[in-house]
Amino acid sequence: MAKKRFREVKQGKTREEYPKKEPAGRAKRHYASKGAKFKAFLTDAFMLVMPIMYAVFYLVMGGREGFAAHKALGWLYILIPLVIVQTAFMYRTGQTPGYRAYDLTLIDENTGEKPSLFIIFFRNASAVLSLFTIFGWLMMFFRKDAKTLHDLLSNTAVIQKPLAK
Repeated sequence: MAKKRFREVKQGKTREEYPKKEPAGRAKRHYASKGAKFKAFLTDAFMLVMPIMYAVFYLVMGGREGFAAHKALGWLYILIPLVIVQTAFMYRTGQTPGYRAYDLTLIDENTGEKPSLFIIFFRNASAVLSLFTIFGWLMMFFRKDAKTLHDLLSNTAVIQKPLAK
């Protein structure tokens, strides 16, 4: 039971009498579930990351041995095209292939619309930061809205796409 404030006791009010307020200018959002976001991540890993990794391993670096000798450069060759490809997908439709498979879409938290190109690029670049810190991705399991570090930094949200009428 919530502790009552003196002012409320004096006026004879209870907390249930106060209406719950939504943030100004924001409709109720249907944030994507943690499971859907994780499945979309795995789908994107196989549909986007794996082809890029294959090209870098065998076409650019000359095989596993070449990649092993220059790991930092190899990961740079993987992550830069990944950020560019994800940004292109999200800018065009607001979805990556994984998001499309699970009916998720990316929105700007302020407007509820598709974010600008710069915001999408910033979000995808900061997702790399989230990947290196691991905490950035894990924080979605501790938040009700399932936002990650890169969602918070870019003020975006992944929502369940509304069904077409």
